[in-house]
Amino acid sequence: MSTALPAPSPPPGVPSEPPSVPVPERLRALRRTGLSMGVATGLYGISFGALATASGLDVWQAMVLSAVMFTGGSQFAFIGVLGGGGSALGAALAASLLGIRNTLYGVILAPSLPRGGWRGPLRAHLTIDESAALAASGTTTEERRTGFWAAGVWVYVFWNLFTLVGALAGQHVADPGAWGLDAAAAAAFLALLWPRLRSGEAVAVAVAAAFVALLTTPALPPGLPVLAAALVAVIAGLLPRRSPEVRG
Repeated sequence: MSTALPAPSPPPGVPSEPPSVPVPERLRALRRTGLSMGVATGLYGISFGALATASGLDVWQAMVLSAVMFTGGSQFAFIGVLGGGGSALGAALAASLLGIRNTLYGVILAPSLPRGGWRGPLRAHLTIDESAALAASGTTTEERRTGFWAAGVWVYVFWNLFTLVGALAGQHVADPGAWGLDAAAAAAFLALLWPRLRSGEAVAVAVAAAFVALLTTPALPPGLPVLAAALVAVIAGLLPRRSPEVRG
């Protein structure tokens, strides 16, 4: 994993308007985009809720995970390890590993967002891919704050709402895979990965990590292949980078 995380790309729907566009219009556009991101991301909560109850959790346990952990990739990793027969420790390690990126987002956004008072802990809790991306699309501190809170709050509301829907439905679905809910979990992971494959180096690391995961899955207990694959990125980040060649 590289020592510096690139700022997330601005999501679709929030173009870089010229300075002539009034500030209130830009803020309203950010709020609308935050709402649409909340609905779109929240729909994955149906998949999580159904898979959580299918993995042995009850409705309340699934709801607590969404309300307290609140990071989709980590939640899917957690229930994936438990559903595969892994230990709670392995599930927690896999979830924590995927949640590290949110800490790095927080470091990037810290200059624009409040760190003290009651908003500090709330900001930390709402720092996810979507809120970081929409905040990064702003050109001023006000716009970055508006984008962050719009995406963070709406994703939280809809993610928890649809988790409840999925958890209730999961109690009556014998095989979530028959409804495509297991594929939705994989799609969520791909949605996190795809925007970051911007260079040949990133693609090479992703391919190597996938190869290690496939190679170790038959030999290691559930949850450990994810950690083994993550070591590929860690090692790649520690290797010295080659300086670009200067051509005359």
